[in-house]
Amino acid sequence: MNRQPIAAALHALRQTLLGPDARVDRPLLARWPRLARYAAPAGLLAALGLFWITLAVESDWGLPTPVAVLFAAMTVAPLLALPRRPLLAWRLTVLALLVCTFNAPTDQPGPWTPPLALGSIAVVAVVVARVDRPVLAWVVAITTVPVLTLVHPENRAAVLALLGALAIVGDQIRGNRQSRRALAAQTELSEREQERRAVLEERTRIARELHDVVAHHMSLIAVQAETAPYRLTDVPAPAAAEFVAIASSARDALTDMRRLLGVLRSESSGPQTAPQPDLADLGAMVDAARRAGLPVTLDAELADDERVPAPVGLAAYRIVQEGLANAARHAAGAAVRVTVRTDRSTLAVRVRNAPPDDVDARPGTEAGAGHGLTGMRERATSLGGTFTAGPLPGGGYEVAAELPYEAEGGNR
Repeated sequence: MNRQPIAAALHALRQTLLGPDARVDRPLLARWPRLARYAAPAGLLAALGLFWITLAVESDWGLPTPVAVLFAAMTVAPLLALPRRPLLAWRLTVLALLVCTFNAPTDQPGPWTPPLALGSIAVVAVVVARVDRPVLAWVVAITTVPVLTLVHPENRAAVLALLGALAIVGDQIRGNRQSRRALAAQTELSEREQERRAVLEERTRIARELHDVVAHHMSLIAVQAETAPYRLTDVPAPAAAEFVAIASSARDALTDMRRLLGVLRSESSGPQTAPQPDLADLGAMVDAARRAGLPVTLDAELADDERVPAPVGLAAYRIVQEGLANAARHAAGAAVRVTVRTDRSTLAVRVRNAPPDDVDARPGTEAGAGHGLTGMRERATSLGGTFTAGPLPGGGYEVAAELPYEAEGGNR
C-alpha cells in the first residue's frame, strides 16, 4: 500500500488546522493606493456596524445579552483577521458557524444571522484563492461539516453548490496569480541574462580593440628593435644586444597578450571611450610603419571619404593596421602595398606584401597565427561585407575586404 498520498493528505490537514498562515503577497487594495490609506478606518467602522447589526438581530431572536455579545464578536473577528491572516480568519469562521447557531425564525434559510452567513462567504472566497490546492481541499471539506449538519435540507444543495463554485474560482485565481509570479520571475531572469550578454559582447569588442592596437604597436617595436643594427651604422655591441633584448621582450609581451586575449574572447566585453581612428589617419599609421623600418606604399583614392560612415572607416583602419602588423611579424622587411578605394557604396581595402625570401630572416619572427585574421573577418562581416586572406600565387600574402555602406550626407 502506497502511504505517500496518505502522508501528504495528513500533512495538508495539519497545515490547514495548525500550520502557519497563508502568505499574503500584497494587500487587497495594493492596486488602489489612495483607497488603501482609508481601508483600516473604513474596515473598523464596517466591523463595528456589523457588530451592532448582529447584536440587534440576536437580541430580537431572544438570546441573552452576554451570549449575544459573544456571538456578535465571533461574527466580526474573522473579518478583522482576513486582510493579513486569511487562514486564521477561516478557522475563526468555522468555529463561529459551529457555535453561533440560533433559534432562528422559520422563514430564515439557515441557523445563522445574515452578517455571519455573508461574512463566512467572504472569508471562504478569500481563503480558497490564497492557499495551495491540498489545503484548499481540506478547507472545503471542513467547511461542509456545519453546512451538512446545521443547514436545512431544502437549502443544503444551494449552499454546497455555492461553496463548490467558490472553490473552483478561487483555485483558478490562485493558479493565475502563480503564473503571473512565475512570468515576472522569468522576465527578470531574461533581463539579467540580456544585461550579462551585453557585458560579454562589450568584452569581446574590447578584446578585439586590445589586440588590434597593442599587437600593432608591439610588433612595430619588435621590428624596429630587430632592424636597428642593420639600419644604423656603427652600433656598438652592447647597444645591439640591448636592441635584441628589447625585441625579445616585445615578442614575449605579444605572446602573453594573445594568451590573455583568448580568455577575453571566451567570456566576451566594455564600451570604448577613446576617440576612434578613421580613414584620415591611414597616412599617419603608414608613416609610423615606415619609421619602424617597414617599406610601405599607400595607394588611396578617397574622394568620398568624408561620406564614409564612421564604423566603416574604423573597420578599414583596423584591417590595414592588422595587415601591416601581420606583414611585420611574418615577412619582416618585405615590401608592403596598401590599397584603399571608395565609391558611392563600397570601400575596398587590400594589404599585400611581397615574399619574404628576398630579405634576411630575423630571429624571433613568428610563424604562428594569432587573432588578427579573426578580428578582421569579424569586422568585415559585421558590416555585411566580405573578407579574404591567403597567400598569393607568386609568393607573398594578401588580405582584402569589401565593406558596403550608404554614404552619409548624400544619396547613393
